[in-house]
Amino acid sequence: MDIALETVCYIINRAREVLADLDPLDDEPGHHAADDVVRDELPEEDDGAVDNADLDDLKAFIDSLNEDEQADLVALTWIGRGTYTAEDWDEAVEVAHEEHPKRVARYLLSQPLLADELEEGLSEMGLSCEDAE
Repeated sequence: MDIALETVCYIINRAREVLADLDPLDDEPGHHAADDVVRDELPEEDDGAVDNADLDDLKAFIDSLNEDEQADLVALTWIGRGTYTAEDWDEAVEVAHEEHPKRVARYLLSQPLLADELEEGLSEMGLSCEDAE
């Protein structure tokens, strides 16, 4: 991975704090769970459901990472979700570069299970945040 384990763990911890304050997903009968995986947009500034300063700080942190680190985050998320396996790492990173060359932070922060998926992705890669401590 081109991204430091400590960086991924920082994002996991911050995402848990920030995204936990978002409104819960609508779980209506007939509503497909897959529809909940991706939110098109982050909460609007007047949403009030989350302290936007924290969300903006996390978004700025992810935006400050280089393209390889950002692609690694996307690939880890996909591995954690089960879209790819750890053995498909190179392919997942390549597709992440192709599909998400910009707006990675917006994409990642629209994932309601981002922290869990990143953590599971690390686990699939044989890593954990305990290794970073």
